[in-house]
Amino acid sequence: MRYQITHSTLYTYSHPVELGSHCVKLCPRTDGYQRLRQFHIDVDPLPRQHTRLLDPDGNVADRFWFDPKPVQSLKLVTTAEVEVVCQNPFDYLMAPWAIACPWDYPSSLALRLYPYRQLTTPHPRVVELAQDLLHQVEGNAGLFVSQLTQRIYEDCRYIHRLEGAPQLPGITLSQRTGTCRDFALLWVEACRVVGLAARFVSGYQRGDKTTTQHELHAWGEVYMPGGGWRGFDPTLGLAVTDGHIVVAATGDPPWAAPVSGDIQSSLGRPQTRLVCDIRLVYDELSSQTQSQSQSQ
Repeated sequence: MRYQITHSTLYTYSHPVELGSHCVKLCPRTDGYQRLRQFHIDVDPLPRQHTRLLDPDGNVADRFWFDPKPVQSLKLVTTAEVEVVCQNPFDYLMAPWAIACPWDYPSSLALRLYPYRQLTTPHPRVVELAQDLLHQVEGNAGLFVSQLTQRIYEDCRYIHRLEGAPQLPGITLSQRTGTCRDFALLWVEACRVVGLAARFVSGYQRGDKTTTQHELHAWGEVYMPGGGWRGFDPTLGLAVTDGHIVVAATGDPPWAAPVSGDIQSSLGRPQTRLVCDIRLVYDELSSQTQSQSQSQ
């Protein structure tokens, strides 16, 4: 799939503020299945300084610094052209030692995946869900992540909440409601309960042919020895293929925030209004183009 994405973000403030440093993570990544052909970002007011960098997880970030003068809005407009060629998310063979959980990671791999295996204190219901599913699939890791994805999709109801951090996985499971980022965090925590390395992903999702409005989307990735990072979307109940465009992946959801930064005002903390508009246009790539993209 070839995608043209235009993403407009407008913050307006109830009284004048000074903009501090801001970090923007809206640039789609390039990997084995996804290739970024073009990306541009416009910012109003114009920043004093701009740099593009890689964060600790390898995600592209744009950092801006602004002159210390009062403004009442901040507008960001990004345009991107992306090709995604993943059609079969199961095109790999698991390492022999990783067929059944729990896994005994080789020490070098365990060290690299350490940030994506960390748990604080998981909710007892999340632990129960993960262990019950693992027992049902007799420890098969591939079946576990597929069944977990389907279970969250079938048991939980989606609600719309544009702003705010993901709620705690225990709350999502108890209330059986949440946004895509809530379901993604629940999925990640359940994977980690049984010892799998998993991370939170932010990006875009194509939707069906009737979809006219788009929002940022969230799902999860699990590290499969032999297959690398593989995406699963518990909001839609499916493995990720060419209908998803990855922007950022991280072990800790705040690090995937699309926009973060500081504002200051002598009048106190202002009320902030956020308006987003995402336009996503796509067309299918020919089989020849897909082969060329995968070989590059």
